[in-house]
Amino acid sequence: MKTIYMGLIVLFMEIVLQGFWIKLQYAGFVKAFQKQKSYGPTVVERKAATPSMGGVVFIFMSIVLCFLGNVDYKVWLFALTCGVIGFIDDGIKSFQHSSEGFSSLRKLILQVIFTSAYAILVTMNCEIYLWGDIPSPGWVSIPLIIFFSVGLQNAVNVTDGLDGLAAGTVALSLIALVISVGKLNYDVAIALGMVIGFMWHNSYPAKVFMGDVGSHFLAGLLFALILFNGSILLVLPLSFIFGIEIITVAIQIFSIRIFDRKIFRMAPLHHHFQRLDREVSYIMPSVDWEETIIVNRFYILHICGMALLYVILWRII
Repeated sequence: MKTIYMGLIVLFMEIVLQGFWIKLQYAGFVKAFQKQKSYGPTVVERKAATPSMGGVVFIFMSIVLCFLGNVDYKVWLFALTCGVIGFIDDGIKSFQHSSEGFSSLRKLILQVIFTSAYAILVTMNCEIYLWGDIPSPGWVSIPLIIFFSVGLQNAVNVTDGLDGLAAGTVALSLIALVISVGKLNYDVAIALGMVIGFMWHNSYPAKVFMGDVGSHFLAGLLFALILFNGSILLVLPLSFIFGIEIITVAIQIFSIRIFDRKIFRMAPLHHHFQRLDREVSYIMPSVDWEETIIVNRFYILHICGMALLYVILWRII
């Protein structure tokens, strides 16, 4: 019961503190409004005027939790490290009044450096499992941790483009983690409370966006929780929708650079459906891809994809 109570306490505190963070920004004490990309699917005045960097509250609460103790430091410190990378990226955007922060290469280098150090430390001091009870030697664990973790950080980041999409899918992944391991871990309960509490303000119409600080933090948190409560390869099914989103980005870039043509109307995939809604609504009014519908259908796709990949891996390994 202590685990459930702590999850509920964190949920309540996230709602309160996130509300306070929103008021600070509207009052002008903090300015972290998200500048929309000029090449985005549409310009929405509501979103341009919506406070951002809600992930700062994740950082603050995590520091408090670490000071209070009773949490798994190797989970939360990694999430904090990832969050700091996103925080710097958001800071550059705010300082330059731009929608672009780090260059992709610089961000990738930082991610690889910090994740490599983390991978080496945890493999030296912890028992890592490949799948189920199958142990994973260091020479296997280290490259897999780096690859999956860096990939997940960027994948959650590109998924964070619609109200409630990234936070909701992370929450579903955490619930799937609980189901797959058969128990509610203390740290997982805290993470669930934090994410669901954020969704109180981030669900459509969003009152705050998480920013890169939030998406990187949640990616690091999700990865570390899967690593220490499950196994490395469990990241694959539990990151299903994030994988789909980042793959569509890679396909789009490859197709444009090699064949000089687009596969999707816009990448990542959720923006493709936003464009689709605008382009076909005049011809086929019955085709509805409004933002809330896209998010709900992506939730369903994520649930089905996680279940399917889990069964496939369970039968193969």
